[in-house]
Amino acid sequence: MDVLSADWPAICRRIVAAQRPIFERARTSEERTVYEGVGEGGDRTLVIDRECEDVVFAELDQLAAEGASFVAVSEERGEVSFGSGGEARIVIDPIDGSLNARRTIPSFAVSIAVASGPSMADVEFGFVHDFGADEEFLARRGEGAQLDGRPARVSPEAERLEVVGVESAEPEWSQAPFEALAGKVFRLRVVGAIAISAAYVAAGRFDAMLSLRPCRSVDAAAAQLIVREAGGAVAFGDGELSEAMLDLESRYPMAAGNGEAALATVRTAQLARTA
Repeated sequence: MDVLSADWPAICRRIVAAQRPIFERARTSEERTVYEGVGEGGDRTLVIDRECEDVVFAELDQLAAEGASFVAVSEERGEVSFGSGGEARIVIDPIDGSLNARRTIPSFAVSIAVASGPSMADVEFGFVHDFGADEEFLARRGEGAQLDGRPARVSPEAERLEVVGVESAEPEWSQAPFEALAGKVFRLRVVGAIAISAAYVAAGRFDAMLSLRPCRSVDAAAAQLIVREAGGAVAFGDGELSEAMLDLESRYPMAAGNGEAALATVRTAQLARTA
């Protein structure tokens, strides 16, 4: 079986359906703030992180049982080979926006990307489900992006950006980037989940987004394809998409916009943080 030809929308929707009861069982912040060690990505692992990842890996186990070969890249388990491994990658963030999920802030998502090779340029399918709004964003390479089954499109380009999303917005990192955006952006919004913020660019809700801290491939692999298929532009630092690897070790200063001009504006703010 070729993993790239699997029915990924159906697989991802089964994952969402199986993850929902996890959050329904643990409704309070106290119930969700239970840890069990440190994941391969380097962060402390919540029980809900592990349970949500287990749901994803149950589906991957089934694909492998049907003869598919691929490498899974996941925040908690790291890189796991199925079958003979090979070039195909399944890149998973079981809960993007874990702090939101833990504190019961309703903006967190499952993010799943399917790639034919080792880089962001190789992503063929991207899926982000926002549990708070109960919205599904997805894209197939060359086929456009969708929001809940309807075409998704970035906002029209304009000289001044109306709404920009900011992620990893620690106070000590914010002053210089925010000053760099002065006069160029009307309002800033902080969602707390990179995949959702990027998906909002794809849906025309944000004109652009940026992360003030370098992110991992699991945070961005799915959403970056959704943005590009919706007509937007994405950057991971100064390199090409083919240089942004789908692994857990690499870190990227991610930015996305409704076009190259918007992308350049938020990239200027990123650079101001490191100046």
